[in-house]
Amino acid sequence: MKYEEYVIEGRNAVIEAFRSGKTVDKLYIQSGCRDGAVQTITREASKHDTIVNYVAKERLDQMSTTGKHQGVIAQIAAFEYAELEDIFEKAEERGEPPFIILLDEIEDPHNLGAIIRTANLAGAHGVIIPKRRAAGLTATAMKASAGALNYTPVVKVTNLVKTMEELKARGLWFVCADMDGEEMYGLNLTGPIGLVVGNEGKGVSRLVRENCDYIAAIPMKGDIDSLNVSVATGVLAYEIVRQRSVSDR
Repeated sequence: MKYEEYVIEGRNAVIEAFRSGKTVDKLYIQSGCRDGAVQTITREASKHDTIVNYVAKERLDQMSTTGKHQGVIAQIAAFEYAELEDIFEKAEERGEPPFIILLDEIEDPHNLGAIIRTANLAGAHGVIIPKRRAAGLTATAMKASAGALNYTPVVKVTNLVKTMEELKARGLWFVCADMDGEEMYGLNLTGPIGLVVGNEGKGVSRLVRENCDYIAAIPMKGDIDSLNVSVATGVLAYEIVRQRSVSDR
């Protein structure tokens, strides 16, 4: 199900957006606002498990297109988020072990869209992103995905580490990308797998890394030591594709 991306400004408008079932991707409230209408909004956000970002009035003024935000702006998702079961159902339909790409605080929607595009082409069954400090399914991400969002489930979770623990209980193991790891060609990347890719600047966070079974490094032959995160995801994803293809012969 697709939505047109837009922002909603004003307290009553945001309340109605929640109550009408719209998917609020991000919610921004002016710091210090605690009146009745704002409390109603935060209750609705809690019901829908939406993260609330408290920001300065100046930030809202910059985001506003009407100048009448009343201390509240909601960003509506361009696409509806999927559920974990949607990913497993896709893997089952194809008769394949699950292959999931997990993104640890990817902030650039262009990178998010490019990774979703790669996930689709590499045969991944879905992508998982965290709710906090991460890009969501905006129109920019949708455009960068080149249509892949129509076919690749994207799940948004509150706690990435907890989700990884749940997936481990369902048979998945995890490999994360880090230049200090073992060269990817020496790792067994077949079977039910989650590929974890970290933030553009900080990489994979400590807790997420500690919950990975393997750390994979991409061989570097040039004069700089890192790839763009979407390119790195593509390299590792296609090593998984290669190894799966070999093991299926």
